Parts: sequence; C-alpha cells; structure tokens
Amino acid sequence: MQPKSIKLRLTILILCHLCLATLAVAGKWERLGEREATDKLDHDTIVVTSARGDFVAIKLTVHKRSVTFHRVVVHFRKGGDQEIEIHKNIPADGETRVIDLRGGDRVIHSVDFWYEAKSLGGKKAVVKLWARN
Repeated sequence: MQPKSIKLRLTILILCHLCLATLAVAGKWERLGEREATDKLDHDTIVVTSARGDFVAIKLTVHKRSVTFHRVVVHFRKGGDQEIEIHKNIPADGETRVIDLRGGDRVIHSVDFWYEAKSLGGKKAVVKLWARN
C-alpha cells in the first residue's frame, strides 16, 4: 500500500471512532410520556410514573398538528422546579430545542406545559416528552 493510502485510511478510522464516542457520550433519548393536545389554549401535565434515573436534558416533540408552547415547568422528585420559556410554534413532526436541566437532582417527577394547538377538524396534536441521560 501507498503511504498516502495508509494515512487516509487511518484518518478515516480515527474520525469514525470519534463520531461513535460522541454519540455514546450524548446519551440516548427516552420517551417519558405523551398527551393529546386540544384545539384551544390549555395546560397539561405529563407525570413520570417511575424513577427512571437522572436526566440532563428534555425536549418535546409534536405530531399530527402544530402546537404553540407558552411555558414549560419541570418538577423534580426531591422538590424544586425549572421553568422554561419557549414561546414558539412547533410544526407537526417538529420538536423544541434541547433543554438542559439544571441542578443536582434531575429525577423528573412531572412536566407541566401551557400551549395552544392547531387541532381544527377533529385531528388532535400529540405532544411527547423525551429525556436524555
């Protein structure tokens, strides 16, 4: 083999390992619950029914119809809350930004969210809560 070819293959191999290491560090997303969103200004709560561990971030995904989020509050199992201002319309099949969780106790008890869904015509939006450890 040519020295340039060996260097190129070695570089590609190193880059592949770095990409895999980055994915492993990022953690995987776990679905914690979901709610159907009505076609009006409303409030819902997703209760996390079991202790699933510490999480470092959450996001909300939206399905079927768009949803405008006004406010999100994460409640932690040992007390304390984290309020998140979103004020953004998320289209169907879209998601919020990744929201980093602050503090030492990040076991989620529940998440409240205030929203307005564009669910005209009987097809309700579905909001799913995801968390990453």
